Amino acid sequence: MGVDVVEREVTDPWEGVLVAPRRGGGAGVLVLAGSSGRVERERARLLAREGMTALAIRWFGGPGQPPGICEVPLETFTAAVDLLRARGAARIGILGASKGAEAALLTAVREPRVDAVVALSPTSRVWCNVGPGRDGAHRPYRSSWTWRGRPLPFVPLDDSWTPAESGGGSPVAVRGWYELSERTFAELLPPAEIPVDRARADLLLVAGGDDAMWPSLPWAERLAERRRAAGAGVRLIAHSGAGHRPRLPGERPTPASPRFRHGGTPEADALLGTTAWPHILGTLRAPED
Repeated sequence: MGVDVVEREVTDPWEGVLVAPRRGGGAGVLVLAGSSGRVERERARLLAREGMTALAIRWFGGPGQPPGICEVPLETFTAAVDLLRARGAARIGILGASKGAEAALLTAVREPRVDAVVALSPTSRVWCNVGPGRDGAHRPYRSSWTWRGRPLPFVPLDDSWTPAESGGGSPVAVRGWYELSERTFAELLPPAEIPVDRARADLLLVAGGDDAMWPSLPWAERLAERRRAAGAGVRLIAHSGAGHRPRLPGERPTPASPRFRHGGTPEADALLGTTAWPHILGTLRAPED
């Protein structure tokens, strides 16, 4: 059932929805989708019913934004922190999936007001653009992100890669594209690593071993190793049979994509989400909640 919530549309400085407990809550959470570009309304509602103020935004593809994930300013997300603070949130968290997890981690490194990050199907490094920038161009590759007007160091994709799937129209697993690109551009990996050891935020990583979009579990393990080496806390929740889209309790099944293979099974994806859920809530909630 959860608590009663109030929902309102947000139109400035980005499109989104703010869902808050009717009686208020101590924790504020920024909810970020991945490359779908959607506003994660359902996920925001789930968190609000658990007593948190949840803000889900469209962070690319909206008015005044890059049409693709290309040189997206990380200030997009620090502005969302401002809004949650203005709403009285005593603890700020970011829950992001896939490219949204990449944004969440990078924001926490640069924004000390972020107290917690939940990264679903994350990457351990900055990747190139997915889609066009403001100029409409997809190539040459550019960084997905900027900070204070400067592009972050990134790893490009090796366009010599070809999918293993045969036959036109079959959904494609692109994990191998990222794995090949890591080998091809090995010298570019160190400056593109996300320095999660510098973030003061609590960190929870959730990943599936059968992720067909990119190798999120090895990358999550790399992030966890970096945190532990720095003496910082981290928790990793994994399921070997889950794919790129773990499903949280109360979320509807995600329809299969006609373009991409995400890996996993509905059962494994739901099990990973169910296992992670109490840890997600514990990471995001204010200690006094």
